[in-house]
Amino acid sequence: MAHIELGVDEREFPGISGLMRFRPETAGPLGALAEVLLRGPHPLSAGERELIAAYVSGLNECDFCCSSHSAFAAAQLDEGMTLVEQVRADLDTAPVSDKLRALLRIAGVVRGDARQVSQDLVEAARKEGASDLEIHDTVLIAAAFCMFNRYVDGLGTLAPEGTEGYAASARRIVESGYLS
Repeated sequence: MAHIELGVDEREFPGISGLMRFRPETAGPLGALAEVLLRGPHPLSAGERELIAAYVSGLNECDFCCSSHSAFAAAQLDEGMTLVEQVRADLDTAPVSDKLRALLRIAGVVRGDARQVSQDLVEAARKEGASDLEIHDTVLIAAAFCMFNRYVDGLGTLAPEGTEGYAASARRIVESGYLS
């Protein structure tokens, strides 16, 4: 049960979805940010960007965001949930491109202490083919998900057990995006 009365059934609107209904004035800009970062035109696939969100959310131990964005990533990656779980378990051995691994390393540092993102980390990502846009947006996705994670957990929202609800949300996000 959330720390505040959201005015919705949290089983029907868990996590951030209940918060968005509670405060639609902030829901619009937050949804627009997620839409641009995770679904807009980009050299990284939507699945790869969702994987960054899931990875950061897992490091932040935000059950709702980690589970939902893991499902969203899995729905958009050929390797599905197997790859998401491999990345979350051990980034060093996960079967992702060296470029994505370098970007995920940057995201992990942003999640901990963004001031520790070094020129060496950025150069390592560039060496693997990452563009300035990909580096920029990786940092912004990681920073945004630190905010989203704290929003969801700071208000004590419901994180459903199991995978069924997250899979249904993944289908909706893949089809309609974050603005619907």
